Amino acid sequence: MAQHNPALQPGSVATWRATVRQAVIFGTVFLALQASVDAAPLDATLSALPELEQHNGYLEVATDQMNQGLDLFRVRESDPKTVGTAAGDYHGYHLTGAVRAAPGLWVSGSLWRRTISSTSDTFHYDSFAVSAQYRFLEGNGSRPALALRASTWGNRSAATESTTPVTVPGAILNTVRVASPTDRSVQLDLTGTWALPALPILNATVGIGNTQLGYGGLTATTTRNGCDYALQFNGNDIYGTLAKECNATGGVIQQFYDSSGAYGVDVAPEIAWRGRFWQIGGSAFWKGDPWSYKAGYLFHTVQREAVDSILASRSRPYYEQNHTVLMEATYRLHAQLQLFGRAQLSSNLFFSEIPVTYNTSTSERFGSKYSLFTLGARWDF
Repeated sequence: MAQHNPALQPGSVATWRATVRQAVIFGTVFLALQASVDAAPLDATLSALPELEQHNGYLEVATDQMNQGLDLFRVRESDPKTVGTAAGDYHGYHLTGAVRAAPGLWVSGSLWRRTISSTSDTFHYDSFAVSAQYRFLEGNGSRPALALRASTWGNRSAATESTTPVTVPGAILNTVRVASPTDRSVQLDLTGTWALPALPILNATVGIGNTQLGYGGLTATTTRNGCDYALQFNGNDIYGTLAKECNATGGVIQQFYDSSGAYGVDVAPEIAWRGRFWQIGGSAFWKGDPWSYKAGYLFHTVQREAVDSILASRSRPYYEQNHTVLMEATYRLHAQLQLFGRAQLSSNLFFSEIPVTYNTSTSERFGSKYSLFTLGARWDF
């Protein structure tokens, strides 16, 4: 039955709520626009009926953390190279907004700031996600509500630099710097939700998508015949210049041209690959007062062009599948404010959320299990 909305009066509660909702809509659109100038969403808990959890929309601010004290899998201790280091440390912050723009239609946007550490380096990434979801079938008894969601998400960094030597076929690079590394994904998900009396809300989802990595430039340093050289890559062409004075026996080459192909390296597909992925998952939501709980599982698999076959040809490890388990507890302080804690456990490090971190030099790290913890506040309306 249609509900009658009273006329909005200046200063009334209805006016205030309408103003807030318009601000949230504007904020969500603003997030989307900002994202276009530059992380994967929490797909394990997708729902075709988000209004059962957040009414007409929400704003969420949270911090994501991983450190030695939170390392449930003791990944550092399992590898002699990482014992006693900051490898795997993660510090992130995100802002997420969503609004029911029309009956059955939800739009959302998120921004992240992520900091990830290796044994000796720290990397900073900015991430975004923008999506629109439309429910095209309402639930009826055991028949689920069905919704389609289209989204785009990605990660970027001003530059990433490794000060740990990187071994490539035929050479050792003392340092490597990649300018403007990015990834961009587009994704389509179908979600079904069952909301039955006396049972938790149940969700099931299946999705497909495409990922493309890119970069602005690649430079490195190496040592030849006892002399240090700065390398500039242009595709597979290498231009090397003497980095500092050198008195090597037999004369010193001031500059040289070379091709990475001579060393069995094909730069672009190794760090700027394209891939297709699909995923399937399910979740349950127990709504209570003041406590609510959520649990979800997601299986993600990706087929990358070139990069994994290159790794296989070098007898190096590569990873195509990731399993994620997510658990969340929410405490409602009052009608519109919630505090929540979330744990995300993954079988493989990052590649389904931050694809830009995966390349032929880093792939072996992605065999590690990973635990990530989030604390935040959510205002819904």
